[in-house]
Amino acid sequence: MSELPEKQVKRLHSLIQEAETNLAAAKELLISIIGDDGAVVTPRTNTHEEVGGKVIEGVFDGQKFAGPDGKEYPVPANYASKSKLVEGDILKLTIADDGSFIYKQIGPIERKQIIGTLVQHDGAYFVEANGHEYRILLASVTYFRINIGDQVTIIVPADNPDATWAAVEAAL
Repeated sequence: MSELPEKQVKRLHSLIQEAETNLAAAKELLISIIGDDGAVVTPRTNTHEEVGGKVIEGVFDGQKFAGPDGKEYPVPANYASKSKLVEGDILKLTIADDGSFIYKQIGPIERKQIIGTLVQHDGAYFVEANGHEYRILLASVTYFRINIGDQVTIIVPADNPDATWAAVEAAL
């Protein structure tokens, strides 16, 4: 059995990485639909009609937010990515009478933009910037079509040097 040419090996690595990214995206989408506890979540993020239901405010942690009762609520990754939510933002969740979830950012924290490089560890994506690694959502990686090693502008909390998560502003 002869060795595969280097070009084929690189292509195989690329296909495996793409498959892992797609699998992680599918898992993230499933969690955004059914939640971590298996309950169906129907996100609605932009509505102008009055909706009855339970209103909960909480602090976004990069993936979800915790309400005042300590319960964690899933935030759809595509909404968090598109809205460029940053760790520490205050969100309002209205759980409508029909069971749908309506999210709204009500208290954005102060932000700053920095440039870093996309890296991956154990299936999770990070941006290395200023000697720190910030985790980013897979939804941002797929939306901006960024690859490991690419330069990325990220948004981080201005007053939290220990922040774990960042939002992607743009791929460079």
